[in-house]
Amino acid sequence: MRVCGDFQLPLHFNCSEKKFQMAKDEIPVRFGIMGCAEIARKVSRAIRLSPNSTLYAVASRSFEKAREFALQNNLPDDIKLYGDYTELLEDPFVDAVYLPLPTSLHLKWAVKSAQKRKHLLLEKPTALDVKELDEVLEACEANGVQFMDASMWYHHPRTEKMKDLLSNTELFGLVRSIHSSSSFCGTPQFLESNIRVKQDLDALGALGDTGWYCIGAILWAMDQKLPTTVTALPTVARNSAGVILSCSASLHWDDEQTVATFFCSFISHETMDLLVSGSNGTLWVEDFIIPYGENSAEFSFTTGARFLDLHVGWNVKPQEIRVDTPLPQESMMIQEFSGLVKGIKEQGSSPDGRWSCTSRVTQLVLDAVRKSIENFFEPVYM
Repeated sequence: MRVCGDFQLPLHFNCSEKKFQMAKDEIPVRFGIMGCAEIARKVSRAIRLSPNSTLYAVASRSFEKAREFALQNNLPDDIKLYGDYTELLEDPFVDAVYLPLPTSLHLKWAVKSAQKRKHLLLEKPTALDVKELDEVLEACEANGVQFMDASMWYHHPRTEKMKDLLSNTELFGLVRSIHSSSSFCGTPQFLESNIRVKQDLDALGALGDTGWYCIGAILWAMDQKLPTTVTALPTVARNSAGVILSCSASLHWDDEQTVATFFCSFISHETMDLLVSGSNGTLWVEDFIIPYGENSAEFSFTTGARFLDLHVGWNVKPQEIRVDTPLPQESMMIQEFSGLVKGIKEQGSSPDGRWSCTSRVTQLVLDAVRKSIENFFEPVYM
């Protein structure tokens, strides 16, 4: 333990491996991957590491692409390979679908998946706008399937620990300001040919990709409450096709007197920062989206900070808190999703609507930022 102001905080948390063990007689959730995007490599590994799931099938636009994906990722010989997305959905043994297709294809294939009663793990951004997302969510609700977007950082035990501290009004107080950033400097090849800079594939560009994380982190800190106003800042960079390469915005909550800002970009150095300031504390994490390491993650927390007499220093220093995890955060996501699916299949539970709500409010704010940009940076009232 180390003293943090007038309080003591443990500097190291361990997430016990016992809760992640699965009885040998339990049947794992059988995943099908629809689309062989680069991110699917990471998620295929996560599915295989999770104790309550198994990778059952992979589908691509051709059988050859599916087979190449299987070979590149050392998938077992008995995995099902399909050269058509519909064939995957027709397979009665597929319980859940992970869908990392371009955003422009989400509506079609997410709705088809739900209609086939396949539980849906959908890559972010979830849709081109909230109208499309609502069609996806309505299909999931109508067919009793679990929905979750694939924002992995929510599922790291560090995130839960950070939320515990933000919710402690004695230590942290009320949230007053938030800043998040998610950026990387794309290579010339990325900026020329990646699907995320193509108007017909991922028209939201950096706002939909890296901005999704920023907006999600801000809303997470505000317990998913929508802001009163959203205003894009006049710092937007676009490519020749009009796709956003970089942008920023401010959000304001009138009742809470809270302000938030974010910056997202494909043309700036790597950042994954989240800074939350309260009336009595500050939380800062440098790698909130992808931790520096798989097995543990850290964040900085300060409470009760004051200047010393004559302003020659501070009465406390930030405390570095480490949280261990037995699984990578993407496997934690798969495990949580699979647990919800198993509850529906085996116990008759209802789908957990929390994840639909989280995605929907994120999409609403993303839409508001886009609208503000299109309206020459006028405020959008939520």
